[in-house]
Amino acid sequence: MERVALAFSGGLDTTVCVGLLEEEYGYDEVVGVTVDVGQPDEEFEEAEETADALGVEQYVVDAREEFATLCLDSLKANATYQGYPLGTALARPVIANAILETAKEHDCDAVAHGCTGKGNDQLRFEAVWRDSELDVIAPVRELELTREWEMEYAEERGLPVESGNEGDWSIDTNLWSRSVEGAKLEDPGYVPPEDIYEWTDAPGEAGEADLVEIEFEDGEPVAVDGEEYGPVELIEYLNDLAGAYGVGRTDMMEDRMLGLKVRENYEHPAATVLLNAHESLEGLVLTQEERDFKTQVDQQWSNKAYQGLIDAPLVGALEGFIDETQSRVTGTVTVKLEGGSARPVGRESEYAAYSEDAASFNTETVEGQNITQKDATGVAKYHGFQGRLANKVIDAQDKKTLATDGSGDGDE
Repeated sequence: MERVALAFSGGLDTTVCVGLLEEEYGYDEVVGVTVDVGQPDEEFEEAEETADALGVEQYVVDAREEFATLCLDSLKANATYQGYPLGTALARPVIANAILETAKEHDCDAVAHGCTGKGNDQLRFEAVWRDSELDVIAPVRELELTREWEMEYAEERGLPVESGNEGDWSIDTNLWSRSVEGAKLEDPGYVPPEDIYEWTDAPGEAGEADLVEIEFEDGEPVAVDGEEYGPVELIEYLNDLAGAYGVGRTDMMEDRMLGLKVRENYEHPAATVLLNAHESLEGLVLTQEERDFKTQVDQQWSNKAYQGLIDAPLVGALEGFIDETQSRVTGTVTVKLEGGSARPVGRESEYAAYSEDAASFNTETVEGQNITQKDATGVAKYHGFQGRLANKVIDAQDKKTLATDGSGDGDE
């Protein structure tokens, strides 16, 4: 009795995979595993209905808390990829681990996914699964299937399946982000209709601006406007609040790990608010040297997270530095929500590396440091000295060359 655990969403790819795993790969039983990382309720209802219609035993694993905690942890590294907050990338290792554990619990011989050979998710899933002794099956990739072929296959067999928005788009949703791709959106010049968005209203339709105060402890958000929330509830609340102001839309050309450039549309209201607020608070409490170096560390952390490799040794090493800096990222940030933007307009912290008296233009000296404005004269004289010296040397050598090769002779 050969049994395989399939990452099961009830969508086109995974529904088609059920039949293929039985027909083409010879498995006697397919176990569907659906992992909850914040998808809409209707997706679970559709997945359950599809599983029943296919005769697939389905297991639903609630991983919302684990995923939400990872999302808030990612704030410490200001985690983005090419300008947008990481959502799908962070979810995949959580989903993959949950599927692997379920597969082991039910004595499966293999794990399978419905990813294509052109995307990132195949790599993110398999980075987790290939650390186990189970076989890894990827029917869509291995059989080189197209979406058109899958739709014909589903229609011929009367499979109860839709793909995203009634087949128009490929949609992936979790607590942290919602992605929309495929069909006409694959044309970089195509202007998407407003109805591809569900989390965000059109910017400018919300009316008057709103101020929201985010409280952080050790780099993690813990309260909004003075009210404490758990990770899941905090993200859901800010998604609703900021989404009403059109905050968190991204329409971009994304470079995937395999080198393919693709057009992606994302919605991420809560992530946008929290990332902007967190980075603003870091600007108040960290030194210039820490901020400069942390930018490099954050990028490395984000790149590994994008690849689905958050358990890599490098990530642990990077987090050593990140966690040290976050011990002072405690305080509050006031964010203004207006016209599609989430703009920090105020920040406070007991760890502020800032002195109003020292920086003020209304004081003659740098208060408390025995430094006067005149002391900056020496610094100003040295500032740029090496560059000025180099330019003089270069200019002198150029003139010497003109004189010796004759190119400087003659009337002008």
